[in-house]
Amino acid sequence: MTDFEDLTRRAAPLEPDAAARDRLFELARSHVAAFLEGLPDAPAFLAGPQVLVRRHEADMPEAGRDAAEVLAYVRDCVDAPGLTAASPRFMGYIPGGGLFHSAIADLLAATANKYSAYVPAAPGAALIENVVVSWLAGAAGYPDTAAGVLCSGGSLATLTAVVVARDARDKAGGGVVYATRFTHHCVEKALHIAGRGAAPRRMIETDARRRMSVEALRQAIERDLAEGLRPWLVVASAGTTDTGSVDPLDAIADLCARHGIWLHVDGAYGGLFRLCPEGQAILTGMERADSLVLDPHKTLFLPYGTGAVLVRDGRLLHASFSASAAYMMQSSEADVGPSPSDLGPELTRHFRALRLWLPLQLAGVAAFRAALTEKLALARRLHARLSELDGFDPGPPPDLSVVAFRYRPSSGDANRFNEELLAKLQDDGRFFLSGTRIDGDLYLRAAILSFRTHVQHVDELVDGLVQSVDALQATKRA
Repeated sequence: MTDFEDLTRRAAPLEPDAAARDRLFELARSHVAAFLEGLPDAPAFLAGPQVLVRRHEADMPEAGRDAAEVLAYVRDCVDAPGLTAASPRFMGYIPGGGLFHSAIADLLAATANKYSAYVPAAPGAALIENVVVSWLAGAAGYPDTAAGVLCSGGSLATLTAVVVARDARDKAGGGVVYATRFTHHCVEKALHIAGRGAAPRRMIETDARRRMSVEALRQAIERDLAEGLRPWLVVASAGTTDTGSVDPLDAIADLCARHGIWLHVDGAYGGLFRLCPEGQAILTGMERADSLVLDPHKTLFLPYGTGAVLVRDGRLLHASFSASAAYMMQSSEADVGPSPSDLGPELTRHFRALRLWLPLQLAGVAAFRAALTEKLALARRLHARLSELDGFDPGPPPDLSVVAFRYRPSSGDANRFNEELLAKLQDDGRFFLSGTRIDGDLYLRAAILSFRTHVQHVDELVDGLVQSVDALQATKRA
């Protein structure tokens, strides 16, 4: 016979009482405060052998452990080792942010655990997502006909856009895809998943600033048309990952409109710079895209796991993803806009809209505009300072906030020297830069995007680069 009282007693740790909650809140508050207070001086990268040494502490216990002991493990073996994307000196890859407001939003969202995908289940949560998406569409310059959905990041957003483009313009397959060598690799993955892995590809040449050549695109389209092929999809970039380059979006949109080609713009990194006046000038034409990917966990500094896809004709999103089931609530939907589950592939999903809504409510849009303007100016400062230093090739002036540069030693293998320079910076750990290869040459990348990164950090990076170069050259002379 089932002893329900015993089962209830043994399951009780799942529902801590008020005193236990207060203790856990205080421990968590102290943990977060110590992490944030240590960020200004903490390394941006730290190798973590303690993770392996203390691996057993990650195992699942039969009986619960003390909260202080568990949070100490998180501090030492999760927060400390590896990349610290929250650091003002983390300039590798494309930085994430980690706004404190968004951490509070995640706590609120996870506590209430609203099913935000479906309006009848959580009309308030759906309203907030629709408000956030509408704001993003307005920031991108999209018309009122647009619709969109939040998702886990740029990869799922790109897949969503490719599926809509397939359903709208390439149902039978065979359409040609046009992109550059700097197109993010998630596009290839999305084409494969969407059943277009065998679609004909055209690799479009880039100019000296690593932007898509409109003339090369025009010629490729005309060749395909002459051969009886059907151009389907152009993938343009509003800020490439490698160099931050922005393709000539307005001219590309003209070509696509002339030939009825779906224009998809990857704005995961750079699209939201359109919030500031400088960004608007750089991103002219982005608003003409048929679909657009944005990553608020990049350019709006949110925690990882916050992407967005927008489609200019929002009805196409609904046509590709709307679905229903007999078991779902059938009550009439409140007048708060569509259910997010009808606009994308996810059904069960985190209430991620609160991550953006809350900081916008508490800090205001103007604070984000100022931070984005600052990042553009900091990239230009870094490029200018590198241009003044002997031996440094600063690369083309940055379109946005990524500076791809390299050092040219007076003798020896330049690629080898830059590999050693990058390794030295990463081993030191105070700054973290990443690298990339362009036409076989190794470049260092400084991606300036953290809301915590300011002019003193850029100047400190330049000093660190000069010192590292001097130290490497001294070693080679010895």
